[in-house]
Parts: sequence; structure tokens; C-alpha cells
Amino acid sequence: MTSTSAPAGAQAVTRALGLLQCFHDNAGALSVSELARRMGLSVSTTHRLARTLVAADVLEQDEQTARYRIGPLVAELGQLSLHQRGMHRAAPELADLSRSTGATADLAIRGGDHAVILVGGSVNPATGLGLRRPLHSTALGKVLLAWARPGEGDLRSLPMPALTDRTITDPVALEEELGRVRERGYALNDGESVHGVRTLAVPVLEATGHVHAALALRSTPDVLTDDRLPWFLAHARSCARALEVLLLPPQLRHSALPGR
Repeated sequence: MTSTSAPAGAQAVTRALGLLQCFHDNAGALSVSELARRMGLSVSTTHRLARTLVAADVLEQDEQTARYRIGPLVAELGQLSLHQRGMHRAAPELADLSRSTGATADLAIRGGDHAVILVGGSVNPATGLGLRRPLHSTALGKVLLAWARPGEGDLRSLPMPALTDRTITDPVALEEELGRVRERGYALNDGESVHGVRTLAVPVLEATGHVHAALALRSTPDVLTDDRLPWFLAHARSCARALEVLLLPPQLRHSALPGR
């Protein structure tokens, strides 16, 4: 059997993280050849790396198919991260918001070039997995970009593929859109990721004025109509203020600032 000792140095860490990234699209269990193809490495190198991660409980391997999947340590750390962020406390508020509006309510944070939904109606109850949505084409992503911390809002390196004929794919046009988002205090996605879907998103802000998380209501254009938008917006903002209290200590809450 191939040795499970990992190559030394930063390259090994980078490769291990890259291997975990292979599972981001919820592809399920992957063979060593599939992992090698996704990473651009030889099968032998990928096999050695995967076996090292299996030994550390980061991955696990099916004994019958020899395919790899995310291991228990990653699941444990994911749940720990969710609780350390206090995001689990948002679930009842999002459920109430969804019931009162009839729309899907989600809460997301930024993960690289994506908005990562951690809590809400888009989280699979069987697996606990949410969705990773592109920043440039979603209301959640626009909110996370519009109120980003310094250095996190650079659009020059942001992938901007056209997902529909409405997707903004030009950094200048996206920056102009983010200016409008900041001015009105919310973001819209009108079929920019998927036709027939309309989403409204608002920020959960910190005292610094930067976004802590993004809250979205998703439905269809027939439900989230222009004339009913203020009604949905009022409900979303009310929930965002409640989440600010649940997720942030008093001194870090944006609503605690003078004039708020």
C-alpha cells in the first residue's frame, strides 16, 4: 500500500485544501481519478494525499466503491463554525420570516467568490448543506460586496460568468450597481442567476458599517412584484435588525450607533 505520509511544506497544505475544494459542488463521493482530474495532479500523488486525509478523518473512503467523501472531522468543524458564529440562532427568525412572507428566507456569508448560505430554506434538512451562489449575479452576493470590508470589495479578480442574459459581467457595471445597492439599502436579483427567480436581500450590519451577513427573500417575479416590494423589504429589514441582536454583541451592533 502507498505510504500515507504527507509531503512536507506549504505545497502539501495547499494541495490538501484544493482536494477539499473538489467537493464544493456537492458532487457526492469521488474516485481518485476524478479527484486527480479536478486538481490537475497525477493519480498516485492524489491517492497519497487522499489517504493522508483519510487517516486524519478529513476524508473517508467507501470500502466497497473506494470512492472518497467528506469525513467526520470536516462535518464536526462545520457545525462548530456555525455555532461559534451563532448562526444556528437565526433559524427560528428565518422560519418566521418565510411563513409571514411566503418566500424562501436565507442567511449567507462570503466564502471566496461565493455567497455561502448557512441557514434558511435553501439548506438541505437531510444533509445540513446550503448553497454556494456567485457573488456577482445574486442579491446576497451584491449585499456582501456592497458593504464589504476594505480590501474585500475588489471586483477586478472576481469571476463574472454570464448565467443568464441578465447577468452583469462587466466590473464597471457591477460597481455602478453596487453603488445603487448602497444608496437604497438593499439588493435585487431579477433573473440574473436563474430565469423566473427574483430575490431581495438586505445586510445585517456591524457597527463599522460593514456587512456581517446577508439576508435574502427569494420567490418569483409574480410574488415579489414592484408594488409589493416595500412590504417585503419592511419584513426583511425587521428580521435583519433582530438578527443583529442575536448574532452580535451590543457594542458591535450597527443599530446601537447614535442616530439609528
